[in-house]
Amino acid sequence: VFAVNGFLRVATALDIGLSTKCVVIPKEMGMCHKIGYSEMRLPNLMGHTSMAEVILKSSTWQYLVQTDCHPHVRTFLCSLFAPICLDTFIHPCRSMCAAVRASCAPVLLCHGQPWPASLDCDRFPGDEDTCLAPLTKDYNYLHKVLPKPTCQTCPAVEEFFTHKRVLEVFCDSNFAVKVKLSKKRTAFEDQEYNIECQVEFITQGSLLPYETQSMIQQWLLINEKCIERMTPTHRPMVYLLVGNIEEGIILVKQVYRWQRKDSQLTLATQKWRHHKCL
Repeated sequence: VFAVNGFLRVATALDIGLSTKCVVIPKEMGMCHKIGYSEMRLPNLMGHTSMAEVILKSSTWQYLVQTDCHPHVRTFLCSLFAPICLDTFIHPCRSMCAAVRASCAPVLLCHGQPWPASLDCDRFPGDEDTCLAPLTKDYNYLHKVLPKPTCQTCPAVEEFFTHKRVLEVFCDSNFAVKVKLSKKRTAFEDQEYNIECQVEFITQGSLLPYETQSMIQQWLLINEKCIERMTPTHRPMVYLLVGNIEEGIILVKQVYRWQRKDSQLTLATQKWRHHKCL
């Protein structure tokens, strides 16, 4: 069942009239698949009148959804770009917009974009009206709140180091994650990236390996300029990202290039299991 059931506030709704139609959500709108419904209203709540326009405009938001900057970012955007086919248009509530904006606007700024005027939260109804509202505070009890990646200056990639120096860095770190990056072209001629993460170790805290993988993937998507620097060609590149979690924020402080011919990183990760920090 679509998440509308959990988000919906009961009140009067906006009649959509006869000028709209139900259409299948196209395959190109990957961010709005598997959200509990397969058909959308056209024109949508962004005023897009053709499917070509919907696909083009929504594609620019795909990366923001991938960063998982807020638990409701997908629901919020899809309610606007691909509104569910009901007898009425269901807008997102102003409170949902504000919550998503608070978490996701910094990610946009990291990409050099301000929060757009078209998503001004004042244009959306208050919570007393029929709208998609944020889930209750129980959400935090049901879902583990993980440290958040943030926009940061890309660390320089280190290519010359000894395993002893790497072990010293490990001792001062919370995580080290082996990452394989490669570039791919999309239908829109934009750059997209394949990101494969493998956790080498976690030194402290309650994070599980898959949680650390997820966080590093988010960090890379938010700091896309770092990926650009780390993938100069379409050939896959392997790196070790090492960093700390400070006050709920993920900070990557060292990036090592992992080359086949260089055994220092392999040696360091093997020795780490029995290494005693000073």
